[in-house]
Amino acid sequence: MEKFQDIYQRAAQRKGSEVMLQQLLVAPQNAKQLTALPDDAWLEEFTRKIFQSGFYWSVINNKWPGFREVFWDFSVAKLLMMPPDMLEQKATDERIVRNFKKVQTIPENAYMIHEVASEHGSFSQFIADWPSDDIIGLWGYLKKHGARLGGNTGPYALRILGKDTFLLSRDVESYLRAHKIIDGGLQTKKSLASAQHFFNELQQQSGLSLQELSLLVAYSVGDNRVGIQTTQA
Repeated sequence: MEKFQDIYQRAAQRKGSEVMLQQLLVAPQNAKQLTALPDDAWLEEFTRKIFQSGFYWSVINNKWPGFREVFWDFSVAKLLMMPPDMLEQKATDERIVRNFKKVQTIPENAYMIHEVASEHGSFSQFIADWPSDDIIGLWGYLKKHGARLGGNTGPYALRILGKDTFLLSRDVESYLRAHKIIDGGLQTKKSLASAQHFFNELQQQSGLSLQELSLLVAYSVGDNRVGIQTTQA
């Protein structure tokens, strides 16, 4: 595999300078900041990412105030008490994107968050405590125990709220395939383990977070976009 310094120097050259590159490398939240998040925030971001999947993100974002009104600001406690017939009614509300299958994920993920919080004190504490050198294990947990949180949906939500994670964006995937780090399906156990090992190795060489390394790899290949959002890498 390529050494960290080789990737770093190529990314710096493509972005114009090390100074320019450093301005684009955004660090994740620390454990204290993560544990301070209310559990409702996780349900909201999971839901936002679920609805953004397959839609223009701008459409969902424009309707988001309506989502917050309809679903009580994503209060886990309130949503757990919601009867099924009320969920069906809310799914037809014009203030949201009316997709019943996706609406169904809201109480399902609320229940997952509640169950985890009951065991770990809070869902935020659970997320903060999960080790970054096995971040794919957290991805797998969300996929198994949550609703529609597989693929990039769960990881993107983690990134937005500050949990240190790499992302298998198009640029990162292209890099991993070009360097023979993965050669099969992107979401297979083998590919995920290989990607985790690669980023763990880079982390040992650099001391940077998975998030910064993911961004760095993306900046070293693909379209030379300036000011790319952290969720894309």
